Amino acid sequence: MLWYCRFRWNEGTRAEDVRRRVIEQHEAGTNNPEKIKGWYNLAGGGSGFLLIESDDPNEITEILQPYMDLVSWDVHAIYELPYTKTVERFRQQLHAAV
Repeated sequence: MLWYCRFRWNEGTRAEDVRRRVIEQHEAGTNNPEKIKGWYNLAGGGSGFLLIESDDPNEITEILQPYMDLVSWDVHAIYELPYTKTVERFRQQLHAAV
């Protein structure tokens, strides 16, 4: 399962705080980089999102919790909609409804 983990820095959080925490958690082995499928910042800084793959929501909490004093998280389970297949399925569903 893929998780969309949006973050926003808490008031007073500095870039140095985030950098230090990422390095600390990396060295502690708790970031689980093999599970992070994408890490994106929004232009301007201070917010962004991670895409994390895990079948266990508890594992998501374990990865994100060490950062909760620096950032707030908004986490959602997500799934891919392959465009071409999805459009075709929508056509079939609309046709069947008529």
